[in-house]
Amino acid sequence: MAKETKALPIETRFKLPAPLPSWPSGGGFAKGSIDLGGLEVYQLSTFSKIWATHEGGPDDLGATFLKPSQIPDGFFMLGCYCQPNNIPLFGWVLVGKGNGEDSSDAAGGTLSKPVDYTLIWSSESTKIKEDGHGYIWLPTPPQGYVAVGHIVTNSPDKPSLDEIRCVRSDLTEQCENETLIWGTNQKNNSSGINIYSSRPTTRETQALGVCVGTFLAQVDGTSSPSPLACLKNKDSNRSNMPNLTQIEALMQAYSPLIYFHPDESYLPSSVTWFFNNGALLYKQGDATPTPIDPTGSNLPQGGSNDGTYWLDLPVDKQAELKIKRGELQSSVCYLHVKPMLGATFTDIAIWVFYPFNGPARLKLQLVSLPLGTIGQHVGDWEHVTLRVSNFTGELCRVYMSQHSNGRWLDAAELEFEGGNKVVSYASLNGHALYSKAGLVLQGNSTLSIGIRNDTKKGKLSMDTGATFEVVAAEYLGSIVEPPWLGYLRKWGPTTNNTPKLFGFLPREVFGEDGPTAPKVKRSWDGDEV
Repeated sequence: MAKETKALPIETRFKLPAPLPSWPSGGGFAKGSIDLGGLEVYQLSTFSKIWATHEGGPDDLGATFLKPSQIPDGFFMLGCYCQPNNIPLFGWVLVGKGNGEDSSDAAGGTLSKPVDYTLIWSSESTKIKEDGHGYIWLPTPPQGYVAVGHIVTNSPDKPSLDEIRCVRSDLTEQCENETLIWGTNQKNNSSGINIYSSRPTTRETQALGVCVGTFLAQVDGTSSPSPLACLKNKDSNRSNMPNLTQIEALMQAYSPLIYFHPDESYLPSSVTWFFNNGALLYKQGDATPTPIDPTGSNLPQGGSNDGTYWLDLPVDKQAELKIKRGELQSSVCYLHVKPMLGATFTDIAIWVFYPFNGPARLKLQLVSLPLGTIGQHVGDWEHVTLRVSNFTGELCRVYMSQHSNGRWLDAAELEFEGGNKVVSYASLNGHALYSKAGLVLQGNSTLSIGIRNDTKKGKLSMDTGATFEVVAAEYLGSIVEPPWLGYLRKWGPTTNNTPKLFGFLPREVFGEDGPTAPKVKRSWDGDEV
């Protein structure tokens, strides 16, 4: 009797738990396609399978290569799609159509057929578990054009030149590897290959590079620049970005739920509550601190984070204890809404303020030890970022900040509650955000030594969509930023709690510097990580 094969996650298609709402009208947001300046693109998430491997990649489950299907009339494939097999099928590629006289395949038009293909890799010489054989081809573009995706076949025969289109070079920008999707183990002298997702090399709020959704194939570990490119929003307009009413609707649809550990003592608050309850402004060389106006209007604006000013807790011990604990009921989420990837996506960065970051705990294999004041600091800014497609309004990815770093997760990797609301867990005392409850070790996980990040679903939680303020959305031109947002100095004093004994642990857990303001974070005008 044949052994029953267990179905792979990718054999199911991921869908958000609840249908997308009807977004409020206005502008070009969620209209289905976007004009990049002579090139109209449509985000397509329907695919047909071409070839699959069954080993390597995440969880050693292999990867599947697919081509876009059900392409709308007048649009053309720009490249194939690849995804690891350890999560349900979730992803997209852009298909393109030339506009007006500048149409496809016309002389000098937006799109053009390749003139040939180069076979860059075949699975024929590999000894991997696979469905038949796979062949990866690089389109040869005509002069003045660039390929933005590979084509994959399950036959050694060259694909038809009608299968794919190249893009005029002025509508493209340089791209780079992002995440490793799959690779061969290069045994038996076979030709090795690594498959990566791709992204524009330059990713800032004003950058024009556009993700195509296709993959990059790197053969034999070569590190030379990819022959592929990404697209470019040549018009650099922001007409596809959501208006204020649409931002509010997106928050109601996707606003993350933050669960706190049952033992959490240091909860969030609003910035106003922090100021009203005795937070003080200190200036270097001045022994007398200054109480802070509820809006932060007397905080120094601009300048550099040079240590001249910092915030601290009240001198009175009872007031200090109160402010350390925060007040969940007063808490407000502060939204920074910005265009990303050539304004084809909207990033909603949801900032949460904690008056105090609690002490760290050390794990030494089977033993956990409190570290006294190590890890404590005044003021703690954490954030979670929703990346929403401007084509459809669908949630695609979520970034969860974790101390000085963080992690992007595809929607297919997330937990949801109450429809499409993202679930996240704040670590005990440190407030780093994770997508699953449990323990994450910050240090040497191989030796099981490091700082504990414990998460657990306690009774207390925060619905980030319940009370929020849009404090910055530069592209709208109508948002008045609160004065405290322009305070670019430290939100806590500088301390030095670092014992030499623990020098192998990450620096940020020691609270050596007061945390910086949201606007000073590297992600404010750019991409996360």
